This record gives sequence, C-alpha cells and structure tokens, in this order.
Amino acid sequence: MTVHTLGKNITFVRPTYFIISGFIGIPNIKYYYVFLFFVYIVSVVGNTAVMAVICLDYNLRTPKYIAVFNLAFADLCSSSALVPKVLDIFLFNHRYIPYNDCLTFLFFCYTCLSMQALNLVVLSYDRLIAIIFPLHYQVKVTHRFMLSLIAFFWVLTIIAVLITVGLITRLSFCKSVVINSYFCDHGQIYRLACNNYTPNLVMAILLPLLILWLPLVFIICTYLCIGYALSKVATIQERVKALKTCTAHLSLVVIYFILLLITFILMEKMHPNARIINLSLTSVFPPMLNPIIYVLQTQEIKESVKKLFKFRVLSRITVKQSL
Repeated sequence: MTVHTLGKNITFVRPTYFIISGFIGIPNIKYYYVFLFFVYIVSVVGNTAVMAVICLDYNLRTPKYIAVFNLAFADLCSSSALVPKVLDIFLFNHRYIPYNDCLTFLFFCYTCLSMQALNLVVLSYDRLIAIIFPLHYQVKVTHRFMLSLIAFFWVLTIIAVLITVGLITRLSFCKSVVINSYFCDHGQIYRLACNNYTPNLVMAILLPLLILWLPLVFIICTYLCIGYALSKVATIQERVKALKTCTAHLSLVVIYFILLLITFILMEKMHPNARIINLSLTSVFPPMLNPIIYVLQTQEIKESVKKLFKFRVLSRITVKQSL
C-alpha cells in the first residue's frame, strides 16, 4: 500500500497492485481464453481487411465509408486493448496488475469500447439523411462534416473516460484489492473503496447513459423517422431498395445492443461467472462480426473486394508472362 497526502487533512491509500479474480471454480477454463484468442485473430484480420479495402479503393472514399473505417479502427483498438491483456492475465497467470497499469488498462478498454456505440450513431445519421433527404445528402454529409463529427465523439469519449479514471485516484483501498471481473472493471474497482465513492457512482450512471443509452435512443428515433418516410414512398420496390441500404447497420445495432441489454438487465441476478462470460462476449463479438457483416451485406465493399482480388490475379499473370 502507498499513502498519498493532499493538503493537511486529505489522505488516499492506494494499493501497490490489484488482483483480477476471473472465473471461479470452472475446470478447463483456459479453453475459453483460447476461444477468445481465435475470436481476436478473426477480428484483427477482418477489421484490417475492411480498412485496407477502403484505403485502396478510391470509390469508397466517401463520408459513409469514413465512418465505416472509423468503426473498423475502433473495433481493432478495442479488441487489441482488451484481449491480449486478458490472455496474459489468465493464460500466463499474471493476475497481479500494478495500480497505474490497471487504470491505464481501464482507460483504453473503456475509450475504445465506448466508441462502438457512437460509431453506430454516426452511421445511423448517415442513413437518415441518405433516405429522407437524398437530394441534399452530398451537401449535408460532407467529408469535413463526417470527420468533425467523428473527432468530436473521440474527444467526448476520451474526456468522459479520463474523468472516470481520474475519480478512481481519489479513492482509498484499505481492505480487498481483488477485482471480481476479467479486466480492470470500473464498477468493481470503485466498490472496493473504503472512503466515499459517490462521485464514482454518479459517473458509473452517467457514462453508460452518455455512451450507450442516448445513442440507442437516437438510433431508434432515426429508424422511426426512416420508417415513417418510407411509408410515404409509393412503391414497395423503392421501400425495399432503401431498406437494403440499412441492413448492414441494423445488423450491427442488433448484435451490439442485444448483448448489452441482456448484460445490464440481468446483471444483478447473474452468477459472477455468467456475468464475466456475458461481458467478455459483449466486448469481443461485435468487433469480430462487424467486418463480416459489412463484407457480406454491403454491395460496394463486395464489389471492391472482387475488383481488388481480380486486379491482384491479373497482376500476377502479367508478372509471370513477363518472366
């Protein structure tokens, strides 16, 4: 334990390290971490491929695909911030994490994971304007606007998470230093404090509201507006055509928020092991599935992949013929 004194009457007791408990009493649980490793590999390959395709194909350098690129980038960062460290903790039995390292781990995990929901907000806004105001789309959704919106969300998230982490440094840990989770979980950490943690409790309520529930409400309202606009469209074919442009985004929204809703609604009733499984799958599955969904359900990316693959094959043939 280290004691930090601020002023005359304020003293904080900080532990040298935290201990990550992980699963309790489950035999052969290492196989689950191996499964997370393979999910991570698929996520890295998929998101890197999506970013590469967008960079290589000039036709995909549109405001919409700036948002898709940012989604893939945030997914890659969130997986890389979380999974390798989790594997190091449990597969190599490094459960003792220094205090500062734990807060850094928390910051990067929360920042990158928080951006997933905000990226879905950006993409839902893009679909809203494209369907309701198709003639004004190129004026309203420009490269500058999209980059500014994404930058704003990154700054907002970083500031919110920095405040959350900063408030932890105002806590004293006099008793247990065991975190009942699979990573440096904010909710589990501040509950270990032996002094007043009301500010941390407030942030634990405000942060999900800001980066989860407000985005969900915005996305629902967006699709209600889209649905109302499409109900005014004369032909069924035009409605179906417009809805097809939303299928990839809707799939991402359903996958991301269904898992989160299950976690938050059943959190108090769940066994700690079940909660850890649910939280870990919620964290790693969307980054793995997002690139797969976009490749399978987005016509532009499918055509771009075919074109790049065809160009690659032709270039190899040309090289062989020249030799």
